[in-house]
Amino acid sequence: MKSPFIDIIEGITPDPNLLMWKHEDADKEIKNGAKLTVRESQVAVFLNEGQLADTFLPGLHTLATENIPILSRLKGWKYGFNSPFKADVYFINTRQFVNLKWGTPAPVLMRDPEFGQVRIRAFGTFDIQVKDIAAFFRQYAGSYKTFSIFELQHELRDFIAPKFGEVLAQQNISVKDVAGNVTELGRKVEPYLRPYFAQFGIELVTFTITCVTLPEEVSAHYDRITNMNMVSDMDKYTRFNTAQAIGEKGTALNEATANTVAMGIMMNQVQQGQSSTPSFTDNIAGRLQQLKTLFENGLIDESEYKAKKAELIEKL
Repeated sequence: MKSPFIDIIEGITPDPNLLMWKHEDADKEIKNGAKLTVRESQVAVFLNEGQLADTFLPGLHTLATENIPILSRLKGWKYGFNSPFKADVYFINTRQFVNLKWGTPAPVLMRDPEFGQVRIRAFGTFDIQVKDIAAFFRQYAGSYKTFSIFELQHELRDFIAPKFGEVLAQQNISVKDVAGNVTELGRKVEPYLRPYFAQFGIELVTFTITCVTLPEEVSAHYDRITNMNMVSDMDKYTRFNTAQAIGEKGTALNEATANTVAMGIMMNQVQQGQSSTPSFTDNIAGRLQQLKTLFENGLIDESEYKAKKAELIEKL
């Protein structure tokens, strides 16, 4: 026959993502002298009629009066207990939970000296660990028989996003500094988060900002600056932009404008090559190639192309 009392209590984690779970006792009483096994990265907590009693760290424990002083006092056992007793037992997972995700559900508004008001998004990770067992237990045990890291993660990251925005406002950081110094920004945000986490009995081990997403117009601006810094030949850069304008503009007027600009630039370079003295042959060959490009792109007609080509070949 099965015993009507509990003589062995152990907390095999039913799910590695659980932060806390209640030991299923099938409404049985705990036998005097029962054995309690608490594994590494666990803490066992006894609850008496909704009130927090004794806490047990990893190890093998015998449940006797001297080992459960708070429960003994709450039960009124002045001389020890010999009969079974009733108590709720919870196990708390104290291992470190890493790589939890956070992000700004909506863009965060910040002021930038160059762009004015700018909306940005940020994403990152954080690691936590239950440190204050009593504070954590009082916060969640009354409402949950089980409590997972996913439930806590949602609650914590709802606080991280607005606090990230507050730090941006207080620090008066420019968009460029935000995008280029996410590690330093993370260090500035972290001290604001720790007290909030601590009130739940949780230690914020690490906090990281992995990326900041800038608005499209700001990204485009910095892309243009980067491209300009990479250009060593401004003539080539001008021709490149002109060719892009020809491809991107859809109306005949815009195409005519772009064609005029391109032809003016390239024909000017062909004419300049006629008076150049150094590397004369190379210059003429380059002008012939440019002339061919003008013709192939429809910027000059066939008669203009042949006439100018003949003129350049004659000079060779």
